[in-house]
Amino acid sequence: PVLLQILRDQLEQFLYPVHRLDRPTAGIVLMAKSSQVASKLGEMFMSQQVHKHYQALVRGHMPWECKVDRPLLHPKYFEERFSGEHPLQAAITHFRCLRHYEVPWPASGFETSRFSLLEIRPEYGRWHQIRRHLNCLGHPIIGDHRHGDHRWNQMFYRRTGIYRMLLTAMRLDFRHPTTQEPVSILVGRGQAFDQAIELLAPSND
Repeated sequence: PVLLQILRDQLEQFLYPVHRLDRPTAGIVLMAKSSQVASKLGEMFMSQQVHKHYQALVRGHMPWECKVDRPLLHPKYFEERFSGEHPLQAAITHFRCLRHYEVPWPASGFETSRFSLLEIRPEYGRWHQIRRHLNCLGHPIIGDHRHGDHRWNQMFYRRTGIYRMLLTAMRLDFRHPTTQEPVSILVGRGQAFDQAIELLAPSND
């Protein structure tokens, strides 16, 4: 709500949010200037005509390529999940590892700490889908204080001073809903994320 109001004040016009990001996730938030365009874009998100690309820093060395096809329970059923059968939502996430890191930071009984920088493309966009899938793989996102590893988050904070979750929505690809022209929106990872990468792999590496 704060972001929406700030943009409305800057542009001096009403805006319509098209999709959401988890509160600790950085990156692109798409809004429309009319309800008609917002509705069309919403349908495009639902039918997977909008391609979303994220980057994340995770614990451990991930495979260079992998796909997770794991249905997820909707959060409205969380309190009842042990009391019977509830419908699961299809969820597929594609992961590509861009780089492995290993630094001399003791953690979890090991003399070094390993990390992976990932490019991520989710299908469907379920609630906390990327975060939950990575947790299931045993490679939680650094700084994820809900689905991540508390000890690693604290260790990383002590070593770097970075507390935020290192997950950024970096790119959206789609066709404009009225002109059909291809549109690509790109942003950087963010200052804290870039700082983390620099600490793991100094420029003279």
